[in-house]
Amino acid sequence: MFIRQTRTNNTATGESYFTHRLVRSERVGGKVRQITLLNLGRHFPTRQEDWPLLCRRIEEIIGGQAAMALDIAPEAIERAAQRYAGRLVEIAPKAVVAEAGAVADTLKCDYQEVDVDSLQQTKPRSVGVEHLGLFALSELGFVEKLTELGINGVMRAAILGNIIGRMAKPASELATWNWLQQHSALGELLDFDFEAMPHTRLYQASDVLMKHRAAIEDHLFCSAQTLFSLEETVTLYDLTNTYSKELLAGHPFEGDAGSNPKAKHGRSKEKRSDCPLVTLGLVLDGSGFVRRSQTFAGNVSEGATLDAMLAGLNAPHGALVIMDAGIATEANIVWLIEHGYRYLVVGRSGARQFDEAHAISIETAGGDPVHIQKQLDEDGKEVRLYCHSPGREKKELGMLERFATGFESGLQKIAAGLAKPRGEKHYDKLLLRIGRLKEKSRGTSRHYRIDLIADASGKKATQLTWSRIPVDGTMATHPGVYCLRSNETGWDEEKLWRTYTMLTDLESVFRSLKGELGLRPVYHSKEVRGDGHLFITVLAYQAVQVLRSKLKQAGIHDSWGSLRETLGVQRRVTTSFQQRDGRTLHVRKSTLAEPDLMKIYKALEINPAPGGMKKLIS
Repeated sequence: MFIRQTRTNNTATGESYFTHRLVRSERVGGKVRQITLLNLGRHFPTRQEDWPLLCRRIEEIIGGQAAMALDIAPEAIERAAQRYAGRLVEIAPKAVVAEAGAVADTLKCDYQEVDVDSLQQTKPRSVGVEHLGLFALSELGFVEKLTELGINGVMRAAILGNIIGRMAKPASELATWNWLQQHSALGELLDFDFEAMPHTRLYQASDVLMKHRAAIEDHLFCSAQTLFSLEETVTLYDLTNTYSKELLAGHPFEGDAGSNPKAKHGRSKEKRSDCPLVTLGLVLDGSGFVRRSQTFAGNVSEGATLDAMLAGLNAPHGALVIMDAGIATEANIVWLIEHGYRYLVVGRSGARQFDEAHAISIETAGGDPVHIQKQLDEDGKEVRLYCHSPGREKKELGMLERFATGFESGLQKIAAGLAKPRGEKHYDKLLLRIGRLKEKSRGTSRHYRIDLIADASGKKATQLTWSRIPVDGTMATHPGVYCLRSNETGWDEEKLWRTYTMLTDLESVFRSLKGELGLRPVYHSKEVRGDGHLFITVLAYQAVQVLRSKLKQAGIHDSWGSLRETLGVQRRVTTSFQQRDGRTLHVRKSTLAEPDLMKIYKALEINPAPGGMKKLIS
């Protein structure tokens, strides 16, 4: 075994360069020929004077002499030798194995006499999530779409590495590169050597995805429609934001996100107002599959994003758009009507009202009651649903009482100070203190009449009194009441309400993106890379949604986090034995699927032994 260096010319550019191959000499038909074992590539890092030691160490490893002191073989040589020896086993011809549920053909059994005490198991790599991730993307025709877009094989592998890495171990692209190299068997399933790939390839893959974002999103949603026979009747739209971090010498720091103009300070839904934010908008079908995604500035006004998201959506005429109060401005409702959409939204303004005598009662999926009063506008073009939830009432009363207690406590301190000889009595200063209390009261102060009485000079306060007078049509008089608006006037109360609750599914999507698929934080200073990180997460979600939708049809309703734990126990491992004849037998295969995992494989009707079995005798 030795390394051969060959000069090669690039036919397109005329550039001359060297390629490297691991070869062995073999006598074929009376002639000695060089057989290529591994292509080591153009940028082979090992120094030429170390090639003999590297080759000898590879031969020792595949010959069963895995242990060797590092003072004999330097660490870099040992790492390289372990890697190339592992690759020789990975690319060995597949052994004959039984398909799932089939009985092995005894005529194809391979019996070998081995020394059991010589058993060694090496290179364990995760394979369960990788196997299902590739299955889901295959169901969506994702790789075929990448090929159609003219994306080459190396870049396709990097894109798959980004997406499946986000499904398996959510992190930055740099951490995904480490995972692909040291922990995952995805390269074996793709027949691609991720250990030879520079980490910059994953960033380039992100850029390629962004270049074809619209075409990819359209393809994936159309594929999901076909796969699950989806009816395009409901469109859900909402936004969320996530905080941005940068990497400096491999360590994250919370800064200004460099040259990303979208990273702005604003109100963080994760309470990370110390970091710049970016906002992700999603348009989903009622089935939970993403139709379109877009990234906005972190301080964007929610109401100003609708036309940018829906203008190029090509949703069917008359599709029902469901949005929360933050996006449902009057201008947006007018826009929806002008463009032929129906809408179902939370009313942003107007006094709360509820007439129990004209309401019906229904139960939520959790068995809690909800009372709904339907009221048609005078022009007959819009219907309003005034909904009362006892559970929501209890929550709102608790909030109101908490804020009221804090507000009254502040007023009591001011009043107590007036009774003290040295307490603050300056009228204007006390007015400022009361004003600050009102600002912090979350609107509770409007339910109070406050009188600060001054002396004859008007400069010195003498008394502070207050009384609680709830304002009609607010949370204080109608706790637990909210209003839904729609121009779908032909539906009854229950159908409208249950359709609106689909928006809670979108909230669960955001929770999955953030908690299970690593949407946050964003470790990029450049806009295109930050957008790419979010888009990779959206693509990972689409693959997860395929899997969960198929598993739900089989009665498996686990979250992706739970599924990932079940899948994570399966590994590909190389098992090596010394044979009686002195040769070494290497077998690489996946561990047996445990019962919970086998249940998933059977539900999806896929092979429970991903990667098959590879055998090498040296």
